[in-house]
Amino acid sequence: MSETMRETPATPQTRSPDRSPDDFAVQIADQIESFIVAVTEVAKGDEPDSAVPFLLLEVSQLMLAGGRLGAHEDIVPDERYEPDTGPEPDVDELRMRLARLLDPVDVYSEVFDPYARSAPVPCRISDDIADVLTDLRHGMAHYRAGRVSEALWWWQFSYLSNWGPTASASLRALQSLVAHVRLDTPMDELDGLDTDSDAEDLRLEEEAGAVMAAEIAAPLGIKPNGD
Repeated sequence: MSETMRETPATPQTRSPDRSPDDFAVQIADQIESFIVAVTEVAKGDEPDSAVPFLLLEVSQLMLAGGRLGAHEDIVPDERYEPDTGPEPDVDELRMRLARLLDPVDVYSEVFDPYARSAPVPCRISDDIADVLTDLRHGMAHYRAGRVSEALWWWQFSYLSNWGPTASASLRALQSLVAHVRLDTPMDELDGLDTDSDAEDLRLEEEAGAVMAAEIAAPLGIKPNGD
C-alpha cells in the first residue's frame, strides 16, 4: 500500500493526531505490539495444550484496542499519500504452525455480515490470526518509523474494514472452543466442513471478497476493475 491517495471527509469530528506519540497512540501501539509478540510465541508450539486459551486471551485484549480505535473520531494522516513501508513480512510459516497446533478445530463457520442475509462461510482461525497480524505489522512499520498519525490511521481504517471483523470472528470461535471444553459439552462432527470443500463455499467466499474490495476501494481512491 505505497503512495496510495486517500480522500478523508472534513467533518467537525475529524482531527489529526499530534506528530509525536500521545498517550492514546502509545497505548494502542503497546497493545498491538503485545499481541504480535504473544501470537508469535504461541505459534512456536512450545505449549500446544495452551494454544487455544492463550489465543483467546490475546485476541480478547486486542479487541479492546480495536474498540478504542473504532470509537475514536476519524484519524487523519499527515500525508496525502501513504509512504512505502517496504516488503510485507511473510506470515505463511506462522499460519502453518498455527494450523498444525489447532488441528482439527482450526476450521469453523462464520457469517460474513450479521446484517446481511448470507449463508455461513467456512473459515480458519490460523488464517484469521495471520491476516490480522499482517494488518497490525503494516501499521507498526509506520509507527516505528515515527509516522504516528499514519500508523493510527491505518490501524483504525483496517480495524473497521478487515482486521476487526476477522479478529471478532476468530474470537467467537476460540471462545466457543473454550466453552465446549470447560462446560463439557460435545462439539458437532467437523467432518465435511472445510474452506475448500465445495463450490458453494468458494462462491460465498468470492462474493464476500468482492464486497470487501468494494468497501475498501472508495476510501483509498482505487478504481474498481474495469473502470
